[in-house]
Amino acid sequence: MIKSFRLQLTAGYLLFFTAVFVLFSVFLHGLLSRALYERLDDKLDSEENTAIGFFKEELAEAHGDALGAARETVSEMHLRSLLLAIFEGKQLLASSAPVERRELLDLAAQSAQRGKAGLLTVGAVAGGSGARCLAHPFSVDGRSFVLLAAESVDPVTDDLKLVRRVLVLSLPVIVLIVGAGAFLLATRSLAPMRRMAAQAKTITDRNLRSGLAAGGASEELRLLADSFNEVLARLDRSFATMRRFVADASHELRTPLAVIRGEADVALAADRSGAEYKESIAIIQDEARRLSRLVDDLLNLARVDADEVRLEVEPFYLNDLLTECCRSVQPLASSKNVGLECRYREDVMFHGDQELLRRLILNLLDNAIRYTPAGGKVAAKLEADAGDLRIVVSDTGIGIPPDAAPHVFERFYRADEARSREQGGFGLGLSIVKWIAESHKGTVQLSSQPGVGSTFTVLLHNH
Repeated sequence: MIKSFRLQLTAGYLLFFTAVFVLFSVFLHGLLSRALYERLDDKLDSEENTAIGFFKEELAEAHGDALGAARETVSEMHLRSLLLAIFEGKQLLASSAPVERRELLDLAAQSAQRGKAGLLTVGAVAGGSGARCLAHPFSVDGRSFVLLAAESVDPVTDDLKLVRRVLVLSLPVIVLIVGAGAFLLATRSLAPMRRMAAQAKTITDRNLRSGLAAGGASEELRLLADSFNEVLARLDRSFATMRRFVADASHELRTPLAVIRGEADVALAADRSGAEYKESIAIIQDEARRLSRLVDDLLNLARVDADEVRLEVEPFYLNDLLTECCRSVQPLASSKNVGLECRYREDVMFHGDQELLRRLILNLLDNAIRYTPAGGKVAAKLEADAGDLRIVVSDTGIGIPPDAAPHVFERFYRADEARSREQGGFGLGLSIVKWIAESHKGTVQLSSQPGVGSTFTVLLHNH
């Protein structure tokens, strides 16, 4: 099997052209054959009309002597045709050559009987290799006659033989020329593809933005190059996101690990009191919890990226879930002296993954409480309208700057790096909120004003 696309393209074009050439040759041969035989038939018809005119004149001069008239006519016309014969009924009056072939006699008899001209191609007649025979019935003074003329088909067969020879001999030459042209055309057409392949070999994760230069390539190859460049652009963004993700994750892990290691070094440096040991262990425990939460978030996001998370869809009351979440974060709100209010109108049944939606609500509430100063308020409410459900979490906190709002759902993003670390966040909570909302075919929207507060609205569709 040919593996080279250039050779496949050449072979395909060559086969197609050969098939077209053969079909054209057959059509041309048939058309030429028909034209030559029609011209031969016209010649026979013209000679017969001339012979009939001679015969009528001779018959009138001979006062009805058909035999003598026929002989005179044949004598005058025999050099113009291979065979000329005149019948009266079934009787042969005269002929320029012996008429012994059965099919010629039958042709003359049938033409006389039907009163119509008959045409026939036969084999050797009067020394020829083949002949075209035409029988023409006519009448004179009530007497019926048939004039039979035959013309050699040798000139026609010779012409057709010459045409066939030319076509057969020209086919290899034409195929060779067309094959060479097709190969050169395929080579030229695929040259931009080879250049792009050479460029592609030089592309690594460090120069994805360089892309492929289509140059003077055709529209189809330009489309291929543009599609490939789009793939490279997406890969570049993915690599950049991955590098940033690894760098941010490493940065987040380094801080608690440094705290744990420092406290352990201090505790082991010298003998200390039990209270001091307890204080160091408590610090290590807090940092270990932060590490555990960070690792859980990273694991969940990794599963999301690998499409390994499957929703456990079940019916439950969304208002009861909101109540439970508010109860869970109440101690955190009280410790920060932040007012917490949960509002909903009635029981709302929803089909979804209850644990994931619990995580969504807790993340929003935790985020709102952490970024709301003492004395502020956080409100969570559930609204239902014609099958659409909205979970709205608002606060009177520090707000989010307009330039930071489009990025708050990105992983590890913080509008205020220092303040965010003081609050104990990792910058993953809102990314998880967005993923959970979208996994339930919903959306999450942000409305915020610095110094006034922020409002997160999760829109879900209850099917």
